[in-house]
Amino acid sequence: MSTQTLTAGVTAAEETTPFAHPGLAYGCDYNPEQWDKVVWEQDVELMREAGVDLVAINIFGWSQLEPSAGHYEFSDLDTIIEMLHAAGIRINLGTGTSSPPPWLTTLHPEILPEAEDGTTRFPGGRQAWCPSSPVFRAAALALVEAVAERYGRHPAVALWHVSNELGCHNALCYDADTDAAFRRWLENKYATIAALNAAWGTSFWSQRYSAWNEISTPKLTLSSRNPGQMLDFHRFSSDELLDYYRAEVAVLRRHSTAPVTTNFMVTAHIRNLDYWSWAPEVDIVANDHYLDHRLGDPTTELAFAADLTRGLAGGGRWLLMEQSTSAVNWQPLNLAKAPGQMTRNSLTHVARGAEAICFFQWRASPQGSEKFHSALLPHAGTDTVLWREVVELGRTLDRLDEIVGTTVVADTAIVFSWEAWWAGDGESRPSHSVTYLEQVHALYAALHELGVTVDIVAPDADLTGYQLVVVPALYLVTDADARNITDYVEHGGNLLVTFFSGIVDEDDRVRLGGYPGAFREALGIVVEEFAPLRDGQIVRLDNGASGTLWSERLRTTGAETLASYLDGPLPGVPALTKNRHGAGTAWYAATALAPDSLRNLLRDVSGDSGVTALGPESDGSVEVIRRAAPDRSYLFVINHGAVDVELAARGHELVTDTRVDQIIRVPAGAVRVLREDTDQ
Repeated sequence: MSTQTLTAGVTAAEETTPFAHPGLAYGCDYNPEQWDKVVWEQDVELMREAGVDLVAINIFGWSQLEPSAGHYEFSDLDTIIEMLHAAGIRINLGTGTSSPPPWLTTLHPEILPEAEDGTTRFPGGRQAWCPSSPVFRAAALALVEAVAERYGRHPAVALWHVSNELGCHNALCYDADTDAAFRRWLENKYATIAALNAAWGTSFWSQRYSAWNEISTPKLTLSSRNPGQMLDFHRFSSDELLDYYRAEVAVLRRHSTAPVTTNFMVTAHIRNLDYWSWAPEVDIVANDHYLDHRLGDPTTELAFAADLTRGLAGGGRWLLMEQSTSAVNWQPLNLAKAPGQMTRNSLTHVARGAEAICFFQWRASPQGSEKFHSALLPHAGTDTVLWREVVELGRTLDRLDEIVGTTVVADTAIVFSWEAWWAGDGESRPSHSVTYLEQVHALYAALHELGVTVDIVAPDADLTGYQLVVVPALYLVTDADARNITDYVEHGGNLLVTFFSGIVDEDDRVRLGGYPGAFREALGIVVEEFAPLRDGQIVRLDNGASGTLWSERLRTTGAETLASYLDGPLPGVPALTKNRHGAGTAWYAATALAPDSLRNLLRDVSGDSGVTALGPESDGSVEVIRRAAPDRSYLFVINHGAVDVELAARGHELVTDTRVDQIIRVPAGAVRVLREDTDQ
């Protein structure tokens, strides 16, 4: 069927179709514009050999599709779409708007983003556009209209891919267009200048505003900036890009019923978008994730990111839109993956809810900024260890198709908030050595090492059914969300809260009467004063534990003291407490416990709470996760370690297609997936 004949629009009665795929999808980004056409046929044949069945194209296609203003050239895109379609490969079609072409920034330099120091960021990289630029939006939506009109009814289009990694580089812009958009957002939120002044505490430092036009984005100042203004600017910036996403979606809906998404960046180094507000806007949640070797434990961070992405998907399925087969190109040291690591990483995502495993990119580029970024087809070609693992991964995913429709089983939740991240890591805080994400990662790592599967949830999530809820460093929390969490305890839940939680409300206003503000009553404590520790300083507790970074002058108002400081600034003061509140129990940790001490605390708390640990206690090298449906269940065992692992189990192992009657043995570096016997 020719692409040129598929231009009929969508009628008002037609609804968006959900994303559907026969089994687990195996995919990649493909950039045919980087290659001579003689390579295209070879690529399609190799994709079939590898088992690739979902390909993202036209992600960075703007300058190819529209080489000059208003002049469109679709012949190459027509050709590659027909080639992929003829090969039975489904298409994740990009709108092509992720980076403007040079002609646009030349004609309209006003679309270029401005940094917080007032300097312009220029073309030559990517995302050289301001999210608030009406000129950019008009040009981008015209391209989306042309692409959607041409391909909206094409049977190969399984999914629409809006832009690419929105906000990766340009989420925070400070130019005149953004000043105006920020003021409109503020006026819509607060209605009156008086309400804004109250929310931002502008009586401090003579910052009181008299009119909306006095307000601008929070550019760099000689001192620290207004925390309320900074927090609202983060909210606005996330909302502004979400509004842009919605604008592209509205164009697509006029021409296509195919589902629409965009690739989130749930990862350790990106924090500018509040994905809890974005997730309801996509037809299926998709995420990009790359191992970050700047972290101490990138493999555990991978598991955390996968669990958080599943949380954004409401506990259901999601798509891994990008990962790397081996090294990336943008870290100070770009480590190659060891043989088998790509498969372990991929099946970790599958175990935690992913139903598509896709890579950037298909063929490694010979030029450009990402020429040393790994790909499914490496520079060295097909006679390589990497290519053979790529082909084997495709076969493994085919053997796992039957898990589609199952969901991850977890009885423990960690509460996570982008707003708490923004506010808690603000410019003026008690200790810059304490950062939100590190505290979240520490709690997650302890549970991970104990073999506990965790859901990551928003502060307003329904907590019913969880045996344990963990709240790490939730500095900012609204009254309603605090009530949600404390109601969970009152009705019989088990809660662990760590220091620097419940301190401020949604306006970054301190809750008076003693910390931890919103959670004082549930925890049965009052903290009179923070006592942060110097870098490298360690405090000992009388139960043998130790802590760093933080201590507090705490007194109990009903809680039981589990441990007190032996030394440091507050000897004899409680550091760990436990309180009966309503029908439930709430624990509190007033210091950043050392990893072994935190693991010991979590072992006791999870044991008291009735938490089920599927995996063995380890250094995090062994992951055991269950995916289940009413009629079947599957046990994933991922062995990142150097020694074989044995677990009691019965069923049929899918990776090796073998029967397991009593013990499943997982070799070092391997993954096994067991369809469990139904009588277990």
